[in-house]
Amino acid sequence: MRINRFFAVPAVVLAAQFSWAQVKVDPKERLNPIVKSFVDEVNNNSQLENLAYELLDGIGPRLVGTPEMLAANEWSAGKLRSWGVDASLQQFGTWKGWQRGTTHVDMTYPRVKSLAATQLAWSPATKKAVEAEVITLPKVSSKAEFDQWLPSAKGKIVLMAQYQKIGRSDEQIKEFATPELYEKLKAEKEQAAKDFTAYVKNIGYDNNSLPEALEKAGAAGIAISNWTGIMGANRIFGAKTTKIPMIDIDVEDYGMLYRMAEKGTLPKIKIDAQSKILPEAKSFNTIGMIKGKEKPDEYVILSAHLDSWDGAQGATDNGTGTITMLETMRILKKYYPNNKRTIVIGLWGSEEQGLNGSRGFVMDNPQIIKGIQAAFNQDNGTGRVVNISGQGFVKAYDYIGKWLDGVPKAVKSHIKTDFPGMPGGGGSDHASFVAAGAPGFSLGSLNWGYFGYTWHTTKDTYDKIVFDEVKNNVILTAALAYMASEDPEFTNREKRAMPQDEKGDTVKWPEVKEPRRSSKDYK
Repeated sequence: MRINRFFAVPAVVLAAQFSWAQVKVDPKERLNPIVKSFVDEVNNNSQLENLAYELLDGIGPRLVGTPEMLAANEWSAGKLRSWGVDASLQQFGTWKGWQRGTTHVDMTYPRVKSLAATQLAWSPATKKAVEAEVITLPKVSSKAEFDQWLPSAKGKIVLMAQYQKIGRSDEQIKEFATPELYEKLKAEKEQAAKDFTAYVKNIGYDNNSLPEALEKAGAAGIAISNWTGIMGANRIFGAKTTKIPMIDIDVEDYGMLYRMAEKGTLPKIKIDAQSKILPEAKSFNTIGMIKGKEKPDEYVILSAHLDSWDGAQGATDNGTGTITMLETMRILKKYYPNNKRTIVIGLWGSEEQGLNGSRGFVMDNPQIIKGIQAAFNQDNGTGRVVNISGQGFVKAYDYIGKWLDGVPKAVKSHIKTDFPGMPGGGGSDHASFVAAGAPGFSLGSLNWGYFGYTWHTTKDTYDKIVFDEVKNNVILTAALAYMASEDPEFTNREKRAMPQDEKGDTVKWPEVKEPRRSSKDYK
């Protein structure tokens, strides 16, 4: 029988990904029997692939205020309950309701071409397809000149982003160009970015106010291209309009339209965006809890944000963190029945809009915050954990170093530590705990192209997960949680003496901040 190799090869790859991936631990290493059971479970009965499939392929992106975010809350709580973990949804606020629909963008003149484009989050829908001429921003140098031009935008679709002359990554240019050509192209790119920044400043607007001004002037739509510098990857954030569609177009198609408009070709595109504006939606954290048997009022927190932007599936931001903490909770429940301290999993909502879910949890649960032994947060991608900082707690080395002694050498050998380190002021949810004086630690992972390729982009998809690495992180997190729970001592919260900044002023410890509990005035 003839084999269809197009399908046969991926099948082999899938088999390797799903069946052969294991964390190699020296069989001669003397591990705590419970930690050894964690390793065996991860290697022989991992549920990571199924969790990722159900969350990422089944539910998809999880933008705050969408039905998909609520579905993810309910799914994660249901998973925890199926493992015998008490779980609930804790509301911390509300957000504007919205649901992504189909988006079709086509060039209709001077020729027909379907364009690679994505409607921005919360963008208004088109009641019927909008077809209009595409124009660029005017060559002016002052707000007065720009405001005089603004009426020209009426009925047009405005290209609002910087034009990228070259759509190749810096790495590829460096690989193939001569050193002289590379430096020339690099300098030209840097200068173009500076010129565009200066242009926007000179006309008196910014990324929030410029779309508002164009919409008020009667523009039919706004198109940007938030290119990452990696071929094929654009970042997708929220729309800044309330009545007209705002879309992101891939760098290649955006450049084509830009050149046509600049050359006087008068290109036209048609936008058909069928999103839905829904009633105000409740915002939740998913909270699971295994009550401690000896010290129920002291807590070990497993932390990850459940929400995402919705240009893709939110796989590495933060699907991998979510499934790491869920799998860790499953394994702890199964193999650590007599947990001394209460183990809590917090899957936070609206992290992307300013750590709102975890900040809400900190504000709404003061007794838990008071009793935190440690909070372990994982957020930045699919890679194995390679960095742990003491987050500014003077004695962090004493207990984290001790807990790491219980982690398999094959897992901890990759990790560099920084003690006492500096307190995280933002960026991810551990900072919410650190600001409150509770020991919250970021399990910083290896990059795997995270910031350039998958962070908030159209490429943050299931296939970017490296499950071998995620398994490594489950073993690490489970072992740290176990060691923290078993530690006879409560963690010391003494803060470091803060250094001085470049002005000679003493840097302040981050302040506890109120969460944004609604989308009112959010931009």
